[in-house]
Amino acid sequence: MLNFFKKNNSNSIRNALTRTQNSMFGQISQIFGANKIDDDTYEELQDILISSDLGTSITEMIMLDLESRIEHAKDFSGTVLLNTLKDVLKPLLIDVPEFWADLENKKTIVIILGVNGVGKTTSLSKLANFYKTQDKTVIAGAADTFRPAAVEQLKVWGSNVGFDVISHQQGADPGSVAFDTVNAAKARNIDVALIDTAGRLHSESNLMNELVKIHKATLKAAEKIPVKVLINIDATTGQNGLKQAQIFNKQIPCDGIFLSKLDGTAKGGIAFPISQEIGLPIIFVGTGESASDLALFDRNTFIENIFNQQI
Repeated sequence: MLNFFKKNNSNSIRNALTRTQNSMFGQISQIFGANKIDDDTYEELQDILISSDLGTSITEMIMLDLESRIEHAKDFSGTVLLNTLKDVLKPLLIDVPEFWADLENKKTIVIILGVNGVGKTTSLSKLANFYKTQDKTVIAGAADTFRPAAVEQLKVWGSNVGFDVISHQQGADPGSVAFDTVNAAKARNIDVALIDTAGRLHSESNLMNELVKIHKATLKAAEKIPVKVLINIDATTGQNGLKQAQIFNKQIPCDGIFLSKLDGTAKGGIAFPISQEIGLPIIFVGTGESASDLALFDRNTFIENIFNQQI
């Protein structure tokens, strides 16, 4: 079952990167396939990397490393350049910690954070489906108590995927929803409790402080059960998503990133500054619209499939 999962996981990431292969990163193979590799080649590569959401500082670091390695290479073919670039890029991404990669892990609580519109409720429901396919029992807490539609959306997902939802009346204390969800999970011997939260701008201090209260309430109820915090970042938002993650991580110690809508971006480079500038691993990626469209992030699969490799 584990080998079957890994194969499908790799296929999901590969398929989600189709737009990236055919756009910005695809151009890298084209310039490396030119008859002449010169300073213009490196300049064009630098422009592509910056345009792909890697950012200036990380791009400069990549270029220095790449040029240093190529300087000592005897073969300057496009294939060698591309493989060398892959070797430079891979260490920039953080491996998924064993906690998430171990499908036998039991008793987990996950809080999902993020700004409005990144798809937190959908991401949570994909997580629920993911855990259920690993024979885990799942419950969810509707801690977005400001919008009745958010609670209803989560309940619809719960009905479709097959998990119960703990909810309170509109305007109730979100921390109490999180607290009751964890206690319900413990009482029912549920493996995984997922806490949905209200979307908020990272600049709204009052709402950000409320997230801290939700986290504290969850920790109090959890006792010895591990509590993990994921920031949901929309892959299509690029550098804005990076700024959001930085501020959320300052408010609450976060464990990783759920990068949603990976299939919807032609850039894909935001994965690198997330790892380098925030120091958080990407744990899960959204690869489509259905409940099953989720994959554990794998840096090797990601690197091997962001390029159109027809050199």
